[in-house]
Amino acid sequence: MTVLVNDIAVGLMEDQEKRWQLAIHKAGLRPGQVKGYYTAKRSVDARRKDRVRFLYTVALELKEGVEPRLREGVRLAPEPAALRPVPGTRPMKNRPVIAGFGPAGMFCGLLLARAGYRPLILERGQAMEDRVKAVETFFAGGPLREESNVQFGEGGAGTFSDGKLTTRIGDPRCRFVLEEFVRFGGPEELLWEQKPHIGTDRLRDIVVGFRREIQRLGGEVRFGTKLEGITLKNGAVAGVTAGGVSFPADDLVLAVGHSARDTFAMVRELGLEMTAKPFSVGVRIEHLQKEIDKGLYGDQAGHPLLPKGEYQLSHRDREGRAVYTFCMCPGGLVVPAASVEGTVVTNGMSHYLRDGENANAALVASVDSRDFGEDPMAALAWQEKLERAAWQLTGSYRAPAQTAGEFLAGKPGFVTGRVAPTYAIGVEGADFDRLFPPRVTEQLRLGLRAFGRRLPGFDAPDSFLTGPETRTSSPVRIARDESLQAPGARGLWPCGEGGGYAGGITSAAVDGLRVAEGIIGAYAPPD
Repeated sequence: MTVLVNDIAVGLMEDQEKRWQLAIHKAGLRPGQVKGYYTAKRSVDARRKDRVRFLYTVALELKEGVEPRLREGVRLAPEPAALRPVPGTRPMKNRPVIAGFGPAGMFCGLLLARAGYRPLILERGQAMEDRVKAVETFFAGGPLREESNVQFGEGGAGTFSDGKLTTRIGDPRCRFVLEEFVRFGGPEELLWEQKPHIGTDRLRDIVVGFRREIQRLGGEVRFGTKLEGITLKNGAVAGVTAGGVSFPADDLVLAVGHSARDTFAMVRELGLEMTAKPFSVGVRIEHLQKEIDKGLYGDQAGHPLLPKGEYQLSHRDREGRAVYTFCMCPGGLVVPAASVEGTVVTNGMSHYLRDGENANAALVASVDSRDFGEDPMAALAWQEKLERAAWQLTGSYRAPAQTAGEFLAGKPGFVTGRVAPTYAIGVEGADFDRLFPPRVTEQLRLGLRAFGRRLPGFDAPDSFLTGPETRTSSPVRIARDESLQAPGARGLWPCGEGGGYAGGITSAAVDGLRVAEGIIGAYAPPD
């Protein structure tokens, strides 16, 4: 039997090993009644900068016959969620097809492969080694490859990110996702840190491990193979065209990510239900990491036990519109993330050590039907128009930029200060009032000022703004019913971020698992 003991506080300057004794005492136990213990969760409490401390949840494994005294802060550990979906009985004529090998497609494919369903996975981009070369060539000023870039390719858009595994969903499958990332080479602290991350450098090898496991179990992954057509017959999937080849299919998982505009157009042309959904646009803001650490930790900044400082800030105006920070990358880089020629898109990326000089985050304002209407294709067009306008400001893949001081003063360009921009292709001074609609720039200025009051230095004049950040989430949602299939297209499974059902690596992975369970529950394993 295992009990979890919450809120074990240990000061930063104290011996962290004392958490074990504190947990045993709080649980009302004697050391001899405990056969083992481990950290179940750890977070930093920096609400008082003069008393920074760690808060632990400690798991105590009790000896046989010991009955715990459950009380406030002491509870039984839940049984681990076992993913053992019960197979259905309907014969499977054709193996399931998955379009997209990002987190949703990876985890959907892994669970299907382990259950013996031998999925066929189609990925429009390249395998990891070739994809990394294509991305690095683009970062160095070379050509953009529209089918293999920061958005498309093995591992999906999350491969070129911080590899964050935080999520707000409370699904028990989240634990399975973390355990699998550790199983394929992720750091052990993924299982207990409050804000787990892998880093783009380590994530790349892990993704390849997922692919090899799926292949070992009988699945197939075809790179450079874009989904080009879906055949429906009598309200059900009957075939797929990909890479210039058509073949029969009964089940197609659409795990294409938030940037597959051509796939969204294909779904619309099939007459399937799809709606526009709110998303957000804005800029990447960069600060010196040491200044963020100081703003969060005070005089304790730089202590070797403390993680790199990271923040998440939000504010709403009187109309309910939100401005917030998103995808904060401590010690990271702002990266070129375009997937269409003649556009500029930014994103953030960190390595596992987060040892870069700058911190960056998306500073974004929410947009919705008030900005682009109810038509989902209009939402996509609005997003792309913004990306093309950024290209027109610079005439290249160089990104338009301003410092916070100039932006707040309504002056174009930037004044060189302490923060050197990290955008690989280079930046050009611009006027964001010429790029974004007034509602967006108003929100961004509101956020800068509000967040500067909450995090000292956030609105410092030399904070560097690079834009546009447009791919925060999918602008569309493809409808699905309680079975997770698209109404009017049995066997079509919208999934993950591209379907509008996830917002990050972990939630996308969880949605991929749910869809895999749906397929398994409908069919008997193939012979």
